[in-house]
This record gives sequence, C-alpha cells and structure tokens, in this order.
Amino acid sequence: MDFDVIVIGSGPGGYVTAIRASQLGFKTAIVERETLGGVCLNWGCIPTKALLKSGEAYENLSHLADYGIKIEKASFDFSNVIARSRKVAGQLNAGVTFLMKKHKIEVIEGTAKLEKGQGAPKVVVALKAGGSRTVQAKHVILATGARARTIPAIGLEPDGDRVWTYREAMVPKAAPKSLIVVGSGAIGIEFASFYRALGSEVTVIEALPRILPVEDEEVSKAAHKAFEKRGLKFRVGASVKKLTKSRTGVSVELEAGGKAETLTADVAIVAVGIAGNVEDMGLEALGVKIEKSHVVIDSHGGTGVAGLYAIGDVAGPPWLAHKASHEGVHCVEHLAGLKPTNLNSPIPGCTYSSPQIASVGLTEAQAKEQGIAVKVGRFPFKVNGKAIASGETEGFVKTVFDEKTGALIGAHMIGAEVTEMIQGYVLAITMEATEAELQATVYPHPTMSEAMHEAALDAYGRVLHI
Repeated sequence: MDFDVIVIGSGPGGYVTAIRASQLGFKTAIVERETLGGVCLNWGCIPTKALLKSGEAYENLSHLADYGIKIEKASFDFSNVIARSRKVAGQLNAGVTFLMKKHKIEVIEGTAKLEKGQGAPKVVVALKAGGSRTVQAKHVILATGARARTIPAIGLEPDGDRVWTYREAMVPKAAPKSLIVVGSGAIGIEFASFYRALGSEVTVIEALPRILPVEDEEVSKAAHKAFEKRGLKFRVGASVKKLTKSRTGVSVELEAGGKAETLTADVAIVAVGIAGNVEDMGLEALGVKIEKSHVVIDSHGGTGVAGLYAIGDVAGPPWLAHKASHEGVHCVEHLAGLKPTNLNSPIPGCTYSSPQIASVGLTEAQAKEQGIAVKVGRFPFKVNGKAIASGETEGFVKTVFDEKTGALIGAHMIGAEVTEMIQGYVLAITMEATEAELQATVYPHPTMSEAMHEAALDAYGRVLHI
C-alpha cells in the first residue's frame, strides 16, 4: 500500500478529510484535477461572498443619507470588483496549499480513475504534468463534488457568452444591463442580488410556486417582498420551455398559469440544480450504486465497495461545504475506530443575499407533515434596539418547538447578518436544547441576537418587547 488514505477531490470536503486523516496518523494523499480548494474556495462559496460584499457596499452608498452622511457621484469599477474576488480566491487557495504541506499530505495533480485493486480500488491518475501514476491505499474517499446542472434540450447550457452558470457569472468582462436568472435557490438568488446591487435589471424565473422553495414559507414570502422592493422581478410557477441565443442577448420562452410569455435580456444564468461528478471514474464497473448522478452511501460514507467511501456533494444533498467537511471528518474517524461525530447533526443553510436568509432544522410545514404538534414563535427586527440603531430593521426570527417535548426542532431567519446568528440555534438543536434552556439563556444587549431570545419566548406566550 502506498498510502493509508487517498482522498479524490480537494474541496472543503476533501481537504478537511485529508487533514483529519493525517491528524489521526494515516499516511494520506489527495488527488486534485484542477485547483486546491475545489469549487467552493475558487468558484463558489468564498469568491461569491467577495462579490456580494462589493455589491452590498455599493448599494449601501445610496442609503448613507439615512445616517446623516452625504456622498456624490458614487461609481464602481467592475473589473476591480472581479479582481478582488479572484484575489480572495487565490488567498484561500494558497492557504489550502500551506495546510497540505503542514500536515504532510501528498498532493497528486491529475485526474483520477478507479480500478479494481487488492482491498480498496486502485487509483490511476492521469497526471497534469503528463504520464500517469497508479497508487493504492487501504481506504479511498471520493470527494469529487458536483457541478451546475444544465438542460441542453431547451437551451439551458452555458456558452461562456450569453448563457452562464455560476462559474461564468463570476468572471464576466462587464456587468450586463439586463439579466435573467433561471432558478431561485441560494445560487440563483445570490447572483440576482449581486447584479441588482450594481444596477442590472434582473428577472428570476422559478418553476415552483414560490422563491427559495426549501425555506420556511413565511421566510420565502418575506424574501420575495424584500427583493421586489430592491427592484428584482420574479416569475414563479413558471416553466422554461426554450432559451434562444442571439448575437445581442437571449430570449426565454416560459409558461405560467397556462399563459405563454417571452422574456429578453443580455444574459441568462442557469441555476437549476446540481449534478454529482461521477462520470469517467470507473464507478459503475466497480459496482458503485449511483442514483440521480449521486453516489449512494451508508451511515459512514461507505459505498458498498470494499475500501471505497464518498462524502460531500457527490453523495447527495444538501450541497453545502460545511456538510461535506462534517461527513469527511465522520468518515475518517470511523475508519480510525473512533466514535465519530454525529453524522445526523443539524445542517444550517444560508443565502447571502440582501437581506440574508438562514435556517436549520424543520420548517413549520415539515414538522406538521411529520405529525409533530408545534409551538411557533416569531420576533421582528423592527422592534429590536440594535436593529433600529443600525438601520437594519427588515426581517424576523422564527422558532419551531416540539409542543410535547419542548425541543427546538427548527429555526428560520431573514435579515441583516442572520447567517452569523443561525449558529446559536444550530448548537441548541445539536445539544437537544428545550424552550426552558433557550428562555433562560442571557443574550447580550444591545444585539440583534436578542430577537432569537424573544422568538423563543414568543412561542410560549412570554415575549417581552411586543
């Protein structure tokens, strides 16, 4: 055996898995075909937040008068906005490179394919530098991630010019004057929010009856209203029939409520889901079970093939970097014979738009569908002292408790910086906190987090500031 563990893919799932494996004493290698850090650090989570911060900063200039500040002739340099985002990605990539060296993890640059081996599959790497290298380990962990789903049959396929996925949307030469976003999940909404902040006319198309369909319905409705206030336009319950490109833009034929409509714009962004990176790796020949482009795994990441595991996006939803890291740590701790971290820990979801959206656990509707009697609390930021002082009064906090046990089973937020606040509720659910413990917790004043306390109090008729 060349190694104890070989990880294929170096995104937040892969590189964190490799680091934890090294910490546990495993001789570890990681195979990467593109850039260390994967999509998240280079083309996803991190650089998109850099773009969103630039958009937010520019948009906030128009509200400075609310704070007694005057400014004239505000403008932006789009090329520098993009350059800053790429610089941030480069910094994080360098950080992962350092971590690989620090933990003595061998990085093999190339594209991996699996073949039957003694125990775990052999890893045959077509090297970037040319030639190939075959390595074998006791354990092989797939962390190959996923990519944007496309639908070529109706024209939803990127061409780098008029039709983009998230990747093309991050490095255009200029901001489009008009933009159509197909899909209103987190990716679609974040790009819609960024480009709208810079002045683009943006229309979002969603096939389901409401935007951000995985979120609690109250949050979804509030988000729709807030985004429209910023000038975003929506077509919900609308199915795209065909996208046609021209030299000057795109036209999108859609149907909503039995009526046909055609929208035109300079550019379209396709954000209609995720497909796992499972092709051309020899998985089927090994007997790996694949469903809807994702590897089927057991409770420890096992694929059913001896010595082969899968974690992160390639293993299915939710397609989140922190979920991938969590699964990877669980997997290698299991391989080391430790009692691993709980694989079923609550996974928070965040959308970094303006306003931000964050959630964890069950929605009110999901809880009721499972037959759980619930107590629901709500508290708006418009009566929170810190929110008022900051001029950030949009949004609210919502809590969902199991009426029988008092356990917190869901929390949902919309407003400024709620993506930073949600972790308090994640910890509460992880530790099986009840309403009594949340109500007895002291929250600092003045903070927006006090709304979290009030929402827990409200569920039991004890709210103080309404």
